[in-house]
Amino acid sequence: MITLNVDLGERSYPIFIGRQLLGDAGLIRSCINGTQVMIVTNETIAPLYLDKAAEAFAEFEPRHVILPDGEQYKNLEVLNRIFDELLEQHFDRHCTLVALGGGVIGDMTGFAAACYQRGVDFIQIPTTLLAQVDSSVGGKTGVNHPQGKNMIGAFHQPRCVVIDTDTLQTLDDRQLSAGLAEVIKYGLIRDIEFVRWLETNMDKLLARDPEATAYAIEVSCRCKAEVVAADEKESGVRALLNFGHTFGHAIETGAGYGHWLHGEAVGMGMLMAADLSMRQDWLSEEDLRRVENLIDKAELPTRAPHNMTYDRFMELMAVDKKVRAGRVNLVLLEALGNAVMTGGFDPELLRETIEAHRATE
Repeated sequence: MITLNVDLGERSYPIFIGRQLLGDAGLIRSCINGTQVMIVTNETIAPLYLDKAAEAFAEFEPRHVILPDGEQYKNLEVLNRIFDELLEQHFDRHCTLVALGGGVIGDMTGFAAACYQRGVDFIQIPTTLLAQVDSSVGGKTGVNHPQGKNMIGAFHQPRCVVIDTDTLQTLDDRQLSAGLAEVIKYGLIRDIEFVRWLETNMDKLLARDPEATAYAIEVSCRCKAEVVAADEKESGVRALLNFGHTFGHAIETGAGYGHWLHGEAVGMGMLMAADLSMRQDWLSEEDLRRVENLIDKAELPTRAPHNMTYDRFMELMAVDKKVRAGRVNLVLLEALGNAVMTGGFDPELLRETIEAHRATE
């Protein structure tokens, strides 16, 4: 087992990475202060892992709530089911919520924990690659609004993150590729050596090679933990973790939540951000080809929906959380492995990037 630490002073917490951790009652017990446990999961994960998780929490006689599966259900209406169950079971402010599932479950459970009785503990047990390498770490929680993704939420750090890599064996191929988008992101924004490793080992990751997968998760989580420790509330360097996300969130919202997976949209967004970086003369054409090849090798889309015109992108990007005084800011690449946040890009070059990456009818 690998143990990393997110250093946030009194709110620091461990990230445990390894095999067969889901049933490790002693490990999980170390993350709980109270006596009441509510497991939040979804209809896909419940038949696979709910019983095993409940066994690990057996001494607490855990309750559970099962939500529908999908980004389209990441909203206030479905979130309220968690509060309903907590209140019906008379859970107090010393309870612990457990997020058992992917990024949607993690975000919603964390937000419920942030709000219930003004804040209770929660644990992340991510079961998708995307959640394991990104959304389970760092305390970003929330739900979507029809006009924008993740526009309602709070920062609320978990007590611990338990990553059982065995859960990836039941992950479908599309979800695996979606998670690889976030893995690629870490290399592109701050670790050129990891980019080279990914170029050599992408086939192993797609084949779910245990050693390669564990290494990719460790590198990704270490990067995320370092960035979060330096900038918990995203006032500076943490914003660089949004590389590809401004384009990606626009695609998710424009296509309708659930039509594109988050990682698919982020992968597409990273390619568009790299393309704009090349048009700004920051990347070479060869650099852009390396980015596109990585995204293509990860079996991610390389064309945005045809209906995502320049005007539609700008309309949706205008409600992005990185907008300042009405100005859209983007994370671009000054070089592979070196990202920067900027609003100083040429709008015409942005238009060229969007038009170059729209799918044909």
